[in-house]
Formats: sequence, C-alpha cells, structure tokens
Amino acid sequence: MGELSISALLIRFVLGGAAVVASTIVARRLGEKAGGIFAAFPAVFLAALLTAGIDLKGEDLVSQSIALSKGAMVGMGINILVAIFAGFLLNKFGLKKGLMQVLGCWFVVSMVVVAITSY
Repeated sequence: MGELSISALLIRFVLGGAAVVASTIVARRLGEKAGGIFAAFPAVFLAALLTAGIDLKGEDLVSQSIALSKGAMVGMGINILVAIFAGFLLNKFGLKKGLMQVLGCWFVVSMVVVAITSY
C-alpha cells in the first residue's frame, strides 16, 4: 500500500476521530470502565481495511487484508499487555509520570515484537 488516496485518508481521519469522541461520550455517561472498553474499538484496523478496498483490487487486496489482520492480532495483544502495565503504573506514579512510563513500555514492547517477527 505505497500510496493512499485522498478518500482513504479521509476515512481514516473520520473513523479515528469518531472513535475517540464516542469513547469519551461513553466514559462520561457510563463510567470509565465502559469508556475504556469502547476505546479499544479497532478504528485504525477497520479504516485500514476499508481503505485497502479503495486502493487495491484482486490478489493485492486479499494479501494486504491478511497482513493487516495478522498485524492487528499482534497489536491487540500488545495493547492488552500495555493496559495491564497502565493499571499498575498510573496508580503507582500518577498520571503524568505513569503515562510517560506506559508510553515507554508500549514502545519497548512494540519494538521487541517487531524485531522478533521480522525474522
């Protein structure tokens, strides 16, 4: 997927923004746990699949969809691990320091997984 069309970029922008707004509304109305569950909605994954359908056809579309799905499964596993870290680190160190540590954990875990799966 070397190039993205304007419509593909627009779909990614709208879906990503809508997911953030929706999870914020859910959190305010139903509580933080419900908002957190809704925040895990895979907007980026769905947007990538939708835009692949716009930009690719035939066998290229099938292979790109399979690759996106495999990557999404790995990414969701990383998100679960980082959410566990966040629950601990935010309670222990507070929002600012804990968030910086959580982002660092996400980066390290993601780079390790990329290094392992690249071979």
